[in-house]
Amino acid sequence: MAVIGAGTVFGLGWLTLSLFPIIAVIQALSTQVGLAGGRDLPTIVADSQSQLMRWPFVLSILVVNVVTIAADLEAGAAALGLLVDADWRWFVLPLSVVLLTLLLAAGYHQVQRALKYLLLCLLAYVVATVRAQPDWGEVVRGSLVPHFPLNGEYIADALSLLGTTLTSYVYIWQTIGQAEEQQPWRLYRTRQIDSAVGSFFAVAIMWFILVATGSTLGVDHLRVDTAAQAAQALRPVAGDLAGALFALGLLASAVVALPVIMATTAYVTGAQLKWRRGLSLRISEAPLFYGALIAATVLGTVVTFSGVAPIRLLFVAGIVGGVATPIGLIMLLRVAGDRKLMNDRPAARPLLVAGWVVTTLITTLGLAYIVQQLVSHG
Repeated sequence: MAVIGAGTVFGLGWLTLSLFPIIAVIQALSTQVGLAGGRDLPTIVADSQSQLMRWPFVLSILVVNVVTIAADLEAGAAALGLLVDADWRWFVLPLSVVLLTLLLAAGYHQVQRALKYLLLCLLAYVVATVRAQPDWGEVVRGSLVPHFPLNGEYIADALSLLGTTLTSYVYIWQTIGQAEEQQPWRLYRTRQIDSAVGSFFAVAIMWFILVATGSTLGVDHLRVDTAAQAAQALRPVAGDLAGALFALGLLASAVVALPVIMATTAYVTGAQLKWRRGLSLRISEAPLFYGALIAATVLGTVVTFSGVAPIRLLFVAGIVGGVATPIGLIMLLRVAGDRKLMNDRPAARPLLVAGWVVTTLITTLGLAYIVQQLVSHG
């Protein structure tokens, strides 16, 4: 969001707000698949689809997840580097080792409970937006009036925005959570409301980050590649402490997301290869599952040495996710609409239609990006 705000100012505010119904639709479908199907999406796909359908699904997830693990490891390392004023590269390996150790020793749920409250640091962007005194007329215009010039920068920004929020691990993790808890169907509406409220607050924070960075970095046409550059958007509220405040938020978001991405990678691999799997199991009970989790982390750590700056790699990970995620969305919709796989509780037709519209939108944007890249490098 910092990269997009710096690049387009408020130009993609309308698309950011449009993410709420988009995310809500996909999360609603994911919630229903996990509750009604009684299994997570990777397991259902592995048990019901042909090899021709399963492998593109699995590979698209694994590639995106490894890139995203690398991006979040770099982001967390960049945050630590910002806090102690040192080169972020020194922190990549220690961070991955610490997270793996905590995940394996303490368990996912304990780690998440301990860390998720750090995300409250992101509320600083709400205050920063007001203190930055943006041109509210321009903010309203950018947020309510769709404006989409067909140039490479806007297409890349829009694809990264959609790819970041609809990346496959997000909705797959939703199905995993619902399936593992094995809640009764009568809680379906409550779970749907829960996912909708979560989607609303996620989009709200994203919009404030966009406006805060657009009104500080964007108006001065400053490119964002590093955590220190992105932190400048918090100067209106934090002054010289902007770097530390941004670093805390960046570190929190990275360490909360990483266990989810790592675990999703292991679940997808385990489902495809029929391994015993589950974060509630001990390592001795599911060694291959935890081996896949470790392997994904190691691969992500290797990718961090690609030479791409941390914040820019987060942006690139969004683009990769945007190009690949339609494969997973198609599988999600096929399962959600299948009466047999959903135990006679398929998703309602309006929800399915909305899901196909979202899938068509992100597929079209991904194809436009690929064509634009081929033409520009032709």
